[in-house]
Amino acid sequence: MSLSLTDYRNYAAAEVTLEPGATTFVGANGQGKTNLIEAAGYLAAFGSHRVATDAPLIRQGTDRAIVRGVVTAGGRESLLEVEINPGRANRVRVNRAPARPREALGVLRCVLFAPEDIAIVKGDPDQRRRYLDDLLVSMRPRYAGVRADYERVLRQRTALLKSAKARGAVPPGALEAWDDQLISAGAVLTAGRLRLVAAIRPLLAECYSAVSGTERDTDLRYRMSADLGGAGQDVGGADDVPDPVSAGEPEPDQEKIALALRESLAARRRAELERAVCLVGPHRDELELRIGGLPSRGYASHGESWSLALALRLAAYQLLRRDGPGGDPVLMLDDVFAELDAGRRDRLAALVAEAEQVLVTAAVPADVPVGLAGARFRVAGGAITHG
Repeated sequence: MSLSLTDYRNYAAAEVTLEPGATTFVGANGQGKTNLIEAAGYLAAFGSHRVATDAPLIRQGTDRAIVRGVVTAGGRESLLEVEINPGRANRVRVNRAPARPREALGVLRCVLFAPEDIAIVKGDPDQRRRYLDDLLVSMRPRYAGVRADYERVLRQRTALLKSAKARGAVPPGALEAWDDQLISAGAVLTAGRLRLVAAIRPLLAECYSAVSGTERDTDLRYRMSADLGGAGQDVGGADDVPDPVSAGEPEPDQEKIALALRESLAARRRAELERAVCLVGPHRDELELRIGGLPSRGYASHGESWSLALALRLAAYQLLRRDGPGGDPVLMLDDVFAELDAGRRDRLAALVAEAEQVLVTAAVPADVPVGLAGARFRVAGGAITHG
């Protein structure tokens, strides 16, 4: 893989060729190491893991940025280019031909672990939902459309609820029409998440033990905001909602999920109108993480939380490697080793040493275990040099 940047963050122009195996970028904080990782991730997902908008990605004094990558996967070489235009549509090209971002998903596949990922374990439910949805799209790019459709319907339905609250009435049939669309997209998204949880569960346990060096039980459960018990019952708290995966269903029943969404929407109609928010759907679901039988959020130690966050990313990597198209994804570890004790550093290095391509950033060379010896670049002031 090779990576080329023009007017991206602090880089006026930069180009680096990445050989197979481990590559380490070393430099003081604020010099641009993470910007390189972010740019590679942008080529894979057409979005940044650090910011929600594109404006911060553009070098000061310029009006656009360009990121290019030559990607070799499945025996094929592809040129992937993105012209980032804040406030306007970005331009994507694959092998010089224009493409929509959705059409280019999967050309480059990456799994990135960054210090911010501790929020998957310790943060709010939206962080865990994003983890699932990002992985779903990496596994099956068609879910990008499902995700976008659901988010569009959710915005429109929420706007209608707010308008209805302000006017004191909702037009006849209007909310039901948006219910149908929310159920249609929501059932597909939920079923995909449930399949993913079932696939990740055994991998998470293996990766956590390997990283932490302990045999503590880990588990994850998907909690729906809709009541799968049926009968139109009101939805209680997360602990009252069955988990369709751990309940023994080998394959999520999409029709059952759609029925649960419809009945729960009907049961919560009055509450939604009073509060002017959508109370049922995948946007209200929770991925519950457990260590030693207890919820990780609020009970796990700092070291356990780090190990679990790492295990989630490594499980995603293993799943993409095993079931995803196009060979191994690129594994990126952004300033990870500085946060780990010596034992976890060495165990993590041993786990990823055989990966086809690993990108590592570190402030000082001593942070990187010997087991990840490979090409090394120094990053300073937006310049990349060997050594």
